[in-house]
Amino acid sequence: MSSNQLIECVPNFSEGRDMNIIKQITDEIENVEGVRLLDVDPGKATNRTVVTFVGNPSSVTEAAFRAIRKAAELIDMSRHKGEHPRMGATDVCPLIPISGISMEETAAYAHQLGKRVGAELNIPVFMYESAATKPERQNLATIRAGEYEGMAAKLKDPKWQPDYGTNTFNEKAGATVIGARDFLVAYNVNLNTTSVRRANAVAFDIRENGRIETDANGKNMTDANGEPLRIPGACKSVKAIGWYIPEYGIAQISMNLTNINETPLHIAFDECCKSAQSRGLRVTGSELVGLVPKSVLLEAGKHFLKKQRRSSGISEKELIHIAVRTLGLDELSPFDPSKKIIEYLLEDSSSNPLVQKTLIDFANETASESPAPGGGSISAYVGALGVSLGTMVANLSSHKAGWDDRIDYFSNKATEGQQLKDALIDLVDADTHAFNKILDALRMPKSTDDEKATRKAAMHAATIGAIEVPLKVMKLSLASMEMLKEMSENGNPNSVSDAGVGALCARTAVEGAALNVRINCNGFDDKQFVASALAQADDMLIKAKVSEREIIEIVEKLIV
Repeated sequence: MSSNQLIECVPNFSEGRDMNIIKQITDEIENVEGVRLLDVDPGKATNRTVVTFVGNPSSVTEAAFRAIRKAAELIDMSRHKGEHPRMGATDVCPLIPISGISMEETAAYAHQLGKRVGAELNIPVFMYESAATKPERQNLATIRAGEYEGMAAKLKDPKWQPDYGTNTFNEKAGATVIGARDFLVAYNVNLNTTSVRRANAVAFDIRENGRIETDANGKNMTDANGEPLRIPGACKSVKAIGWYIPEYGIAQISMNLTNINETPLHIAFDECCKSAQSRGLRVTGSELVGLVPKSVLLEAGKHFLKKQRRSSGISEKELIHIAVRTLGLDELSPFDPSKKIIEYLLEDSSSNPLVQKTLIDFANETASESPAPGGGSISAYVGALGVSLGTMVANLSSHKAGWDDRIDYFSNKATEGQQLKDALIDLVDADTHAFNKILDALRMPKSTDDEKATRKAAMHAATIGAIEVPLKVMKLSLASMEMLKEMSENGNPNSVSDAGVGALCARTAVEGAALNVRINCNGFDDKQFVASALAQADDMLIKAKVSEREIIEIVEKLIV
């Protein structure tokens, strides 16, 4: 097993009102080493809490078992009432591969968990999605049909023997569904109605399963085998129902987006808007249940900007702001991206201390007696500022009156600039990290031959890293000069001086990084690597000086 395997677990517990019970369950998760609790999302009307945590597979399955055990102890399903379909104290517990692990391996961990829950807790367990033991058990809705109230009778049916545990109904804990699946987005769209029937009509328009076809008399139509004929909905890989939420006084379309590559969140939202409008309704906002990958909101932001005929080459923060406002994710409660986006929750700000600083603090840190940050980090930052100016010109040009036919061109250039800027910003701290690795190697013991060999190998690897980082700065800054030249030639003439300043910054970044390459190559005993690095640096330095002259000549002609 790879040491960097990461899986996510998103159990749904049938308690959304008593925070003391919810806290006791999540405490069980947090007490397991190797697990990080990311999100706890209780719902009063649904009387259900969605919990999200990540970690290595063994730790996650241990935490999941403890949480299921605690939920069975504290939640009495015979007294449970809520809007959401449910069948157990822990209703569903999916494992999701995040990195370094396959779906097949994740499914194996799900079976380990299911077997243990069934054996030790006497809870009937059904396996679903990629961990399903039978094709008819892949779909959660099929397993959950009849819900808690129908489970005692269902367990007596030979076709519905649980995969693990007894077929004796557990009146207090109910039954649990455990499985392995791809990332699922739980998403609700708000309507300006209290009618569940009308919300369901929209849901049937949207969901892949659609609705049953009826004849002129309203009778369900069937095929030759007696199976209902269905009119498919607009969105693939979407499950949806309509419900009423007394807490908010509105009806919602509650969706599970089971494949966000087939139907992204913004497309599901647009289709809900289209269907609602055709039925005299209006979408007023929406809400995310649990967490989402950052890409979900970035793609949504780009989609809505494109519909507005605006440049999508803006910062990550701005794209997410556009997505949140357009989707109305803050209609029912405040929406904090830092608490709803997986990548933000997993970020360790301590690993990038320089770029987290204010401009004043960054300057003060540079001016201090510490040798880092030094010229390498400054070169990367100057390069980021240079390409940011070119990106600004592209975005301003996309809004110029009479240039509507060129929006896509400038938007693409701005997006290119944002990518270069972000990559250069990453290198600000990377340069300092590389320098620190050299210091770490120098501090290693060297008393014995083995220690000397280990220290030498560490020093060799650290020096290569210290050379490769400024080479990357040079490559990215040189690449940015191509975009800056295009913006000086084709961009808004009123901003041409900004493109010129950007070119000066980019050339400075290339020259500054070249100095770092040279000093780090000095005395390095890997002659072949040194020769290659110096040749690359010299070539890029020549090209950067030529590009700078060309851009400045263009700029000076236009500002005379």
